[in-house]
Amino acid sequence: PAPAPPPSSTGSGTQGNNPAGTAQAPGGPKSIQVYSKFDFVPGDKPLFYDDFSNDFVGDFPAKWNTNGSGEVVTINQSPQKWLKLLQGYNIHFIPNLPPLPKEYTIEFDLLTSGIDKKTSSTAGLTIMLSDDPKFKDGDHYASIFLPIGQYAAFNIWLRNYIARVGREINSGIKADIREAVLNQPHISIAVNDRRFRLWVNEQKYVDVPQLIPAGGHITSLKFNLNNLKDGKEDLFISNLKVAEGGVDLRRKLISEGEVSTNGILFDSGSANIQPQSMGIILQISQVLQQERGMNMLIVGHTDADGSDEANMQLSKQRAEAVKNALVNVYGVDAGRLSAEGKGESEPVGDNSTQDGKAQNRRVVFKKI
Repeated sequence: PAPAPPPSSTGSGTQGNNPAGTAQAPGGPKSIQVYSKFDFVPGDKPLFYDDFSNDFVGDFPAKWNTNGSGEVVTINQSPQKWLKLLQGYNIHFIPNLPPLPKEYTIEFDLLTSGIDKKTSSTAGLTIMLSDDPKFKDGDHYASIFLPIGQYAAFNIWLRNYIARVGREINSGIKADIREAVLNQPHISIAVNDRRFRLWVNEQKYVDVPQLIPAGGHITSLKFNLNNLKDGKEDLFISNLKVAEGGVDLRRKLISEGEVSTNGILFDSGSANIQPQSMGIILQISQVLQQERGMNMLIVGHTDADGSDEANMQLSKQRAEAVKNALVNVYGVDAGRLSAEGKGESEPVGDNSTQDGKAQNRRVVFKKI
């Protein structure tokens, strides 16, 4: 059959989260059990978050920059907003980040439409980390190319460049991410000084100890899309989160007796843990397995959206959900764990901003 039309900014079409031209993952959404060995740990100090909820459909988002064009759209009847990236040579989409530290993580969701076995083998998304804040590659940069074609398993390409030295790394990693590309993949990146790691959903594909160039300070994150068929094939991005940290929480919990993290994500207004958050819960379980005499209090916190009473109940339910994951997925004795909710009563960020709300939605683990 002929390919269905791509999503549009009008929100028309059938209900559901996947637009026409994409496929549902076999067996439905991936579960917590699938992610039980996922070892990505997001940063614990939010630097940037954007789900485009404050942008008008049809506009370019206020917290981004570009030398091309793009627009915020909705898909079918879903309230979720996405940035539709337009393709082109040397066209960059740049979130307005503060200067990046040495240790940070990047997360975002991708959505595709119209991608099939006729999609070009050179079609894909380039993610670049650069010392240039605008639209040049820069004197120092590292980039990852994620392929989105379907008729074969194409390489994930790694490249970097160092001023006066040239390119150190230019290599392709064999990876079959075709199914993930069609099913709204979650991309996770961890940068620890020069080390670069990348996960597509629960699978780690890249772990390079010195991909980030030495001698230059990386300041910006850039996206570039190329070689799609105009009017047929589209790619969208949403839920971009950049956070400082991403280091081992286990040592901090053992040495200080408490860790706070906003990296455990839940469905909106729900206690359903998003499975890509399991890396943190895995680390907590490892501490409890090692420290047999340790008992733990799990405390849930929310932002200020909604009523005080509803947020108090939701925060308790979320803490209980984390406790249940520790018990049911990792085999921790339930008698060693307690859970409580604080609702919106102890904010650490400004609830009038998206970034502040992201800081307030957190889970605290305390040794008791």
